[in-house]
Amino acid sequence: MDQRLSLITLGVGDVSRARAFYEALGWHLDGGGWGGVTLAYNCRSPEEVDAVLAEAEAAGARMGRPGGETFYGGYAGIFVDPDGHPWEVAHNPHWRIADDGSISLT
Repeated sequence: MDQRLSLITLGVGDVSRARAFYEALGWHLDGGGWGGVTLAYNCRSPEEVDAVLAEAEAAGARMGRPGGETFYGGYAGIFVDPDGHPWEVAHNPHWRIADDGSISLT
């Protein structure tokens, strides 16, 4: 597992307030209301997802969800670190991951 973070999803305490704020910035609401944080680590293949999940489990993580097919045609699973922070480990076939870990949409 490289030392990189692909995506952070932030939950909000007040959806109406957050919606008004982001709409004032020109963004559009995608739904939600969950108040936590999920970290994401994107991989280059489903096999890499399974390898990262196994590495995390061997290091002491709890498995939240094993690797499996996703609704968007990808493959993902979740591990939870010792402090309870969930990490989604995913392969998205529509994302290209460069050697430096940067992501571009295909």
